[in-house]
Formats: sequence, C-alpha cells, structure tokens
Amino acid sequence: MRRRRRIRKRWIALACCLVLVVPAVSYVRALLYPGNATFAVRTVEWFRDHGGGKLIDAVETWRYSRQQPPATGAPADTTPRGVAPRPTIGRPTATELPTVQLLPRTKRLPLEGTWAVARQSSTGRPLLWTTWFRADPGHLPVSAAAALLPRGSYHLNLMPGTREPVVGMASHDGYSVPAANRSALVATFNAGFKMNDSHGGWWTTASAAVPLVDGRASVVILRDGSALIGSWNRTVRMSHDVVAVRQNLDQVIVDGRIVNGLTTNANGRWGTVRSQFQYTWRSGLGTDAHGNLIYVAGNKLTLATLADAMHQAGIVQGMELDIHAAMVSFEIERPGPNGAVSGERLLNSMNSPTNRYLVDDQRDFFYVTAK
Repeated sequence: MRRRRRIRKRWIALACCLVLVVPAVSYVRALLYPGNATFAVRTVEWFRDHGGGKLIDAVETWRYSRQQPPATGAPADTTPRGVAPRPTIGRPTATELPTVQLLPRTKRLPLEGTWAVARQSSTGRPLLWTTWFRADPGHLPVSAAAALLPRGSYHLNLMPGTREPVVGMASHDGYSVPAANRSALVATFNAGFKMNDSHGGWWTTASAAVPLVDGRASVVILRDGSALIGSWNRTVRMSHDVVAVRQNLDQVIVDGRIVNGLTTNANGRWGTVRSQFQYTWRSGLGTDAHGNLIYVAGNKLTLATLADAMHQAGIVQGMELDIHAAMVSFEIERPGPNGAVSGERLLNSMNSPTNRYLVDDQRDFFYVTAK
C-alpha cells in the first residue's frame, strides 16, 4: 500500500513538473524573443497571450484609475525638448497652421499653444512644428504636446515589428528604420494597439498581414507619402495610390467634432470598456483642415481628454494610437554624419529610448522622412 502511494505521488509530481515546464519554456522564449521590449512589457504581453488578458486589464484599470491628477497646479512638462520659437526662412503663414484652442478661463502660460519649428531642412524649410498646451480643465497640471508635419513636406512610412502585426512576419526592410532612409529622417512614432486588441487590420503592398475591417479608424498612406485619416470603406478606401493602411479602433474625431460616447465607451468601440477611463499616457493621430498631419500625446489622459487635446490642436479627422508609458513614443530625429542619428523626445517626460526605432523593435511603428 505504501509503495503504491509513493508511486502515485511520484506520478503526480512528474505530471505537475510537465504542466509547469510547458509554460516556463514559453515564457523564457518570450523573454528572449528578438526585438526591443522591456522585461515588464514582455511579461505582461506573455500573460495576455496566454489567457491572462482580463486579469491584466483589471490590474491596469485598478492602477491607472486611481492616478487621478490634482485639480490645480502648474503643468510638469511644458516645453517639447530642444524646441524654441525663432525666425525661420520659409515660415508658413498663420492660415497654414491651426490655431491651438486653449482652455477657457485660464491664463495663458509662456509659449502655451505657440507653434515652433522643431526640425527644418538645410534651406530653412520647416519640416516639423511642435507646441504644448493644457488639456484638461478639471486637472490643470495635465499637459499635452502636438507635433505637426506640414502637408507636402513629409513622407510617412509604416514598418512592422518582430511581433506586430504578426509574430515572425518577414520584412525585406527589417524591423527598424532602414539605413538608406536615415539621412532624411525627421521623426519616428508609435503605431496603435496590438492587432489582437485593435479590432482592425494591417496592410502594405508588401504584406496583407491582417485583413482590413470596414468602419475602423485607419491611417492610409498614399504613394506620394502623404497620409489620410478616416473610417475604412466609408471615408477612405483602397485605390491604386494606397501603399499602406494601419487600423485601430474607431475614430474619435470626425469632421471636426469629437464623436459621442467616449465617456461611456459602450460596446468597447475604443478597447475594453473601463480602460478608457484610466489616467495614463495616450497618443493620437489626425489631419487638420489644411491637410497637415498632427500627432498628439500626453500623460494622465483619459480617452475623452485625449480627444479634447486632439481637437484643441486643430485635428478634424482623428484616431487614438497606443496608450501607456512603454508604448507612447515620439522622437524628433536629427541625422548626423556617417549615418548617425540622434533623437529627442517630443516631451521630456516620455520614457522610451530615444533610439527606440533605430534598432529592431517588437511593435510596428511609423517613421517620417523629408521630401
């Protein structure tokens, strides 16, 4: 009898070991998988990919919903790094830059809502404008930054990562900014949610990685490098001029108006229902009335205050990109001699590496070159 019990215990112990070995091997592979990503990000995404998504969402909602910023006080991050207004050859007229709508009944702070040149060509032509402004009347320390790419001056590119849009996707140009394009590099910035969470698709002329979905908010890149923002097969659609499409959730701004329902997020149109009430880093992309492309980002934003900030910056067609500190990343790129590139964060408080997309990354991203 004792011998049988010992044998049974050994079999149970062996079975337990086998059960643990499989996820352990999978987790180690995730930690060692090629492409830039922190230990924390690799761990969280491994849990999500193995049935832990609801638990992670619950933890994030508990954590970020309790990080409500104070109602009063000075904004902590007010000046995009390395940017100062200065006379510039070829400066656009005021009608070509949107007027930033500042919060009502608040005293304007120095340089708040003032567009300044962050990158220019060797001839002085502006390639990138930036500004900052307060974005939440209920929480005055909350600020956002905007980066504007003038219509006709930029070429937008969509790149895959080693894990997004699909794991192990082949890429002729690799998973970082191609070396051949770095001498003309202007900026790099994050794309949208992971494809499993985006409710949309990912398409380029090189790879139809994830099927496109009707109605989803879409960044549509045309053959000349310009970009459109719209709802797929409603306001934007496939044509011979389209070279890339990146979708993410539903639009948050349509025809100059913030869409209804952001404060309730019914039916999960913008991700899990409660995640959009979290006070966290958020980013968005859109176009203004002049056709300029504008990226907006800030910390301690909810979905609704992100949309407000995008609207303040002049966006008339807009969509959310990614959220949380590890994902929101915009670098102003400055090419140097011998192929070297130095990057500066749009906001000092962003914490992604300034060379994030100059090395292979696990997530897909956008990069901008000058025409």
